[in-house]
Amino acid sequence: MNNNLLFDFTVDKTTKTVFINREFAAGLSLVWDAFTKQEILDQWWAPKPWASKTKFMNFEVGGRRFYAMVSPEGQEHWSIQKYTSISPTTNFKMLNAFADKDENPVLPGSDWDFNFSEQNGTTKVSITIYNESLERMEKMIEMGFQGGFTMTLNYLENLLTTLSQRS
Repeated sequence: MNNNLLFDFTVDKTTKTVFINREFAAGLSLVWDAFTKQEILDQWWAPKPWASKTKFMNFEVGGRRFYAMVSPEGQEHWSIQKYTSISPTTNFKMLNAFADKDENPVLPGSDWDFNFSEQNGTTKVSITIYNESLERMEKMIEMGFQGGFTMTLNYLENLLTTLSQRS
């Protein structure tokens, strides 16, 4: 892991917002694909020993990803991501909500805004997560979101290194 790369995780309870900035030693198109293609997302979008399992994904405005984080014992925690805006390779936005196995969302959800930029072969991803409800944000934090998402971004970094070496 390159310790010179930016990683910042800030929780602002007054605005019910989480801010994450993370740099990766990989090109923009590869990092974009890692966040927008099901076959790559499922390799890293869960803290170990959990796994990500996408039931379906349609990455387009109005499209959705319905997936579960699956425990080693087979316990499933489902979520729906609905894509609300996409500007290829620079930004996408989505509404993220917990759900049951039948795709019924547990509201309120949170609005995620992903921004991507590249400079000198390093790609920066800035993620802003706005929660309508302070209660939901606090539940997310209590469930270990900061540690879990930090772990998943580290898995992504390792995966990007592997994928970069293949190309």
